[in-house]
Amino acid sequence: MFVSVVLAGAALRAGLVLRRARAARRPAPRGARRRHLRLAKPAVVLMSIGFVGGWISAVWLRGWSPFGTFHGVLGALVLALFAAAAVHGWRLECGRGGSRQAHALLGAFAMLGALVAAVAGFVLLP
Repeated sequence: MFVSVVLAGAALRAGLVLRRARAARRPAPRGARRRHLRLAKPAVVLMSIGFVGGWISAVWLRGWSPFGTFHGVLGALVLALFAAAAVHGWRLECGRGGSRQAHALLGAFAMLGALVAAVAGFVLLP
């Protein structure tokens, strides 16, 4: 999960570069959009794999309820936020409209939630 959070943070940073350029009404740096996409897509995939792995670990290896901890509940919420940000991003990428503002807010809240979930998961470590 560490790698996925780092990738998501790098994708957020690349997205903020795009956002700042748009707000200043100047062109984005060359390759900024491609960098954002190159980082964000694997981050969402790795977050999803990590969530499923955590669920399997909680249920089958430890005998816990999958959502019996704050970390589990928050992890599900964070995955939903990342998925929603990904859907909005995909719509933007395909030119099907969508709100850049919604995409930005979902991504930012997903990243914030991922950091809180990471901290909440420390107490679950063996």
